[in-house]
Amino acid sequence: MSFPSRLTGALLVLGLASCTSISTNTNYDPSFVQQVAAYRTYSWLPMREGADPKVYNPIIQARVHQAVDHELQSRGYKLAEAGQKADFEIGWHGAINHKMDVDYVNHYYGYGWGPSYDPFYGAGAYGGAGMSTPVVREYREGTLILDIVDTGSNQLVWRGTAQAELSENSDAKKSQELISQAVDKMLKKFPPEPEKQ
Repeated sequence: MSFPSRLTGALLVLGLASCTSISTNTNYDPSFVQQVAAYRTYSWLPMREGADPKVYNPIIQARVHQAVDHELQSRGYKLAEAGQKADFEIGWHGAINHKMDVDYVNHYYGYGWGPSYDPFYGAGAYGGAGMSTPVVREYREGTLILDIVDTGSNQLVWRGTAQAELSENSDAKKSQELISQAVDKMLKKFPPEPEKQ
């Protein structure tokens, strides 16, 4: 099963930022909704070969597996025994994208302050109304993707995506907690509900 080349980068090496919310999105194949609803057992797809070892390694894989296994098994799904054919398979992937935020600080509205600044009559030493300063912030956005594949047809039937800003100060415990939060938010929408007619 091939995946977009943009997903070959590192994922969650540093952990999702604790002060940043995690945004999630899900998509699914409507023609498989009834079949997905009948799923009871699952297995894991093998880890991608030749991908960035900083992320696609046993440590990160174990964290993702732990989070997904906990969520699915708490809802009655069972991990298939070795050699047993499961109803569906799960694969995970990730990426890091470099982002840039540009904001403009308007001094007239109190962002600048000085002895000659008067909020009622103008900016004084900081310039007139409407004067602003661009503030640029660079950061990295991490993406975690969960794919659910129907075992019988080998078709991708559901995909969940979670994104958040990456933090440089994240230990193993915090990384696990945040991966779990991302997984929990995605899998709340699994299995998909049939569309109302």
